[in-house]
Amino acid sequence: LDALNSSPYKNLSVCMFLFVSDPRVKGWLLLENYTPTFIFSVLYLLIVWLGPKYMQNKQPFSCRGILVVYNLGLTLLSLYMFYELVTGVWEGGYNFFCQDTHSGGEADMKIIRVLWWYYFSKLIEFMDTFFFILRKNNHQITVLHVYHHATMLNIWWFVMNWVPCGHSYFGATLNSFIHVLMYSYYGLSAVPAMRPYLWWKKYITQGQLTQFVLTIFQTSCGVVWPCAFPQGWLYFQISYMISLIILFTNFYIQTYNKKASSRRKEYQNGSTATANGYTNSFSSLENNVKQRKQRKD
Repeated sequence: LDALNSSPYKNLSVCMFLFVSDPRVKGWLLLENYTPTFIFSVLYLLIVWLGPKYMQNKQPFSCRGILVVYNLGLTLLSLYMFYELVTGVWEGGYNFFCQDTHSGGEADMKIIRVLWWYYFSKLIEFMDTFFFILRKNNHQITVLHVYHHATMLNIWWFVMNWVPCGHSYFGATLNSFIHVLMYSYYGLSAVPAMRPYLWWKKYITQGQLTQFVLTIFQTSCGVVWPCAFPQGWLYFQISYMISLIILFTNFYIQTYNKKASSRRKEYQNGSTATANGYTNSFSSLENNVKQRKQRKD
């Protein structure tokens, strides 16, 4: 590998890299060829398009019980992946600044096995969108949501075939930790009695943005202090993280900053909830009753 990465064989190395997948994942489920991943992605997009049309004149499903189980399962899977990745990186003595894909010994195989589960979890997470459709929460099926879900499965198929360990570990480790917080939140929020006690939704988005910034920083280290890890993947990851920062920042502003501004204006103008400095309890109660009637779950 060192010989191939040195001139004059560097161009040959790049060509081989593009067409020859890592032999350590040969024969693994869904990794043998790209067709199943592509088909799953097309089916996902078709369901995103046709699902809301199908549900348009139907009653929304509650899905409360299955949501608790689903989110608990993904919480535990994310916790398992986070633990295994952290311990694998420690055992392999991974270099934070740049780590190639063939110098961690047995720890590399541990990382590869965990990252396969990470890739597979992106297929499971398609259910996030399907639950939105079944519950008729179509406002949550945003460009950001569909873009993130549809691209991650495909990106990680290529990661698992060509760079299944080494410098690839960092983003997956942070994302697994964030998903522990996120799916535990969604699992608890499926239980109505728990909703008043859930306060960390806003901080999940902040954590996601922090994750993208840290991933760009760590990926950039591999560009500045290169090793045998392919540079093309580093540049691609930086570009993808930038796209997520733009979309998540827009989501954060639309969701939290504008809502806070709107509440301040209502307070200053004396809305139905507040009049002349006194809380209009009847209006608040009436709104709560209406919301409960509209929401069956």
